[in-house]
Amino acid sequence: MNLFSGKILPNIHAITLLIMLSLPVDAVCQAGILDSLFTFRAGIVKTGNALGIISRQTGYNFTYDSRLVDAEKKTTLSFKNTKLSVILDNILENDSLTYSVIDKYIIISRIVPATHEKADSGIFSAVNYISGTVIDDESRTPLPSATIGLKSTGRGTISNSNGEFSLRITPDCINDTLVVSYLGYYGREIPVKQSVANNLAITLKREFISIQEIIIRNQIPQDIISKSLLAVNRNYGNTPSLLTGFYREGVMKKNKLQSYSEAILDIYKSAYSGSFQRDQIKVFRSRKIENISYDDTLTVRLKAGLSTALELDGVKNTFDFISPGSADKYSYRITDIISFDDEAAYLIEFTRKKEEDVLEFNGSLYINTDDYAILRAVYEISPESLQKMRESFISAHSRGFVTWPVSVRYSVSYRKVLGRYFLSHVRGDLIFSSRQKRKLFRTQFKVFLELAITGMNTKNVSKFEREDLAPIHSVFSKTITNYDSEFWKNQDFLMPEENLLQALKNLNVRMHEYPGESP
Repeated sequence: MNLFSGKILPNIHAITLLIMLSLPVDAVCQAGILDSLFTFRAGIVKTGNALGIISRQTGYNFTYDSRLVDAEKKTTLSFKNTKLSVILDNILENDSLTYSVIDKYIIISRIVPATHEKADSGIFSAVNYISGTVIDDESRTPLPSATIGLKSTGRGTISNSNGEFSLRITPDCINDTLVVSYLGYYGREIPVKQSVANNLAITLKREFISIQEIIIRNQIPQDIISKSLLAVNRNYGNTPSLLTGFYREGVMKKNKLQSYSEAILDIYKSAYSGSFQRDQIKVFRSRKIENISYDDTLTVRLKAGLSTALELDGVKNTFDFISPGSADKYSYRITDIISFDDEAAYLIEFTRKKEEDVLEFNGSLYINTDDYAILRAVYEISPESLQKMRESFISAHSRGFVTWPVSVRYSVSYRKVLGRYFLSHVRGDLIFSSRQKRKLFRTQFKVFLELAITGMNTKNVSKFEREDLAPIHSVFSKTITNYDSEFWKNQDFLMPEENLLQALKNLNVRMHEYPGESP
């Protein structure tokens, strides 16, 4: 059975979660904190708790390689008028560690040789990876879809639902800066030299904007949306770009992975305005895993996943819920103004008014308060619409079975690189139920697709040759012939989530093929 949302895609465009790399704050060295004297009388505690106590008293948070610091190990935090650097040496008990201070963060990393050209070229002559987890500073919960990128080029990746990421670092990037961003949080900058080969725990602080309710009330959401549409040409550019992306899609039957496909893509992104050219995709490298046995009487495949990923770029294809013709069909409400790095964004919630035989979208939209760029949209199709238009999602039924959509959710995000916004991340999560006719029990399928943009180029961009184009309207997994154990080479990718990771491990997939995974 093929599942296909393409029939309604012209009306499904939306926007997810953006994390930009624009205008990061210059790092300020405040190494004096390491020489300051402190007194602690906590006694014997876990190392992780000791660092937390130090953070609360000093006002500085720690970023460190979780492989270098055993947070569960017992240590003694009892010191009187002692330099902070000496305290850290004692509780960490590792003479190969060094500390550096940027803004209000203390970075714990390995000692590397002095930084001069020979040392740099020797140490970083090969490809390395920065990996880690992005978490909330207070709750310690992971932050999904955080943007992690290089400041000078914009090349980057997205954290998965567990907050995990991995980013490829080449020798020419070693003097660059790693930028970590998330809507509603202060951004972070970390020198690449102090991050390479580390499994970082990167904490982000939530930023609250004090704003009177009257300020929000005086804003008209429809006017903000209109300004965002008028600003598309200025924000997203009127020239084409060449994007590099990581794409994956999969189908899970209950907790069993039936199929999983992933690819490195080249994407010709036509201009956002003044052009009638279509976007194009060329598959650079791909692989798949099939886990369908003869006992499986019902299988599901995602049709036109690549096409869907392109169509979900709702700034270019205009989301239904912001198109000029739909303004009177939706109810909009500004519910908050949240921070993003040095800027802010309106949070606009929307719902579609009830109509017969029309898809009803409900969700949230984030628009920059300064330049009116759309940063993120998260939205879903109402259950009532799914019931009324269930056939729009099913391309081919399996004989003897009845299948219907239970939940359809999308998200899209954009980020700013060197003054221009680019598509950053697309995610679709669909849940279907299927029941054999005249049978009581049903089977649930979870279908997902995801595209993360890992690089972009605007110079000497040209369309692809026809013979190189991917068949984007086909079942993607059927276009792949094998599982390539050398798939990644030196490419950027998106870390699998914990449940997907476990499902792949159950199939004896060698997960250490993903950089950052243990053999």
